[in-house]
Amino acid sequence: MQKETERVLYISGEIVDGDDFDIYDGESKKSTADIFREELYSGKGNVSVWINSPGGDMFVGAQIYNLLKDYKGKTTVKVDGIAASAASIIAMAGDEILMSPVSQLMIHNPFAYAEGDSLEMKRAAEMLGEVKESAINAYALKTHLPRNKISKMMDDETWMNAYKALDLGFADGVLFENDKDDNENDENTEEQKPKNEAFMFSRKSAIQCVMNKVKKQFKTENNKVTEKTEKQKISIEPLYKRLDLLKRR
Repeated sequence: MQKETERVLYISGEIVDGDDFDIYDGESKKSTADIFREELYSGKGNVSVWINSPGGDMFVGAQIYNLLKDYKGKTTVKVDGIAASAASIIAMAGDEILMSPVSQLMIHNPFAYAEGDSLEMKRAAEMLGEVKESAINAYALKTHLPRNKISKMMDDETWMNAYKALDLGFADGVLFENDKDDNENDENTEEQKPKNEAFMFSRKSAIQCVMNKVKKQFKTENNKVTEKTEKQKISIEPLYKRLDLLKRR
């Protein structure tokens, strides 16, 4: 029996709503979710979804997340370059999530533009809070991390390379790791092989790290000046002894 070929789909660029009217084409644009739905259900069987997107509309991202979760075949998400913001939500829908070793995954707090009086601002803040909770639902279902930890990562706007995402449960594997010649003799043992470095970037943590280094350097320089000043001081005690001798003569 011939094995069914896996279909390949792509999500590239910004994730947009379809409400904007295109003055050049003279018609309304389709949303990213509408386009993806048509491609997803144009066939059957397992699919691989390559993602390279900075994100965009969170609600459209939620639509695509639901489409993938509801799809009957196996879905394998492969992060190509970046899966940030709403695109990271979509990535969490995969039955298996694989990241390129040169890709990034980013999660942050949702944001929106609002205008109006204080009541409108309060409603907007409450809405964003609920949107954040929805995003945490997707991340928590995949990673099983505590919600407060995920919330803190979103507050900090956290960037993760493939190995950090794998370490934290946001990914299941790293692409191309096993793309080696099976006939090649590798003399290195597991202990001798270099370990993959995991890295996570947090903007707030990075700033704090720089500030700590500046403070430490300033303290070191200040101590050096103080020590130098202390060495330059002349004790007055020997002078008193000399004067006392002169008096006795």
